[in-house]
Amino acid sequence: MGHMLREKPKLLARVRRLKGQMEAIERALEAEAPCAEVLNLVASVRGAVNGLTAELIEDHLRAHVVEAADAEAWRAGAEELIAVVRTYLR
Repeated sequence: MGHMLREKPKLLARVRRLKGQMEAIERALEAEAPCAEVLNLVASVRGAVNGLTAELIEDHLRAHVVEAADAEAWRAGAEELIAVVRTYLR
């Protein structure tokens, strides 16, 4: 989990931007904005979530698979990642 602490400010900044984007969708819906505008906002959120997910997966791979201390740690890191990817792809 130490690798997450190193990246914490950057990750929190991304999450806060996502929160702002979600609030923009809420405001657009409340203002009855045109469909295309709302869809573009939703597409932006989707891209941001995908970018955050990719960054977290990469960090996990580096910390728990590539730099694993031994075969058991490598196996555990790989199994965790497989479970997350399966959930993500549903």
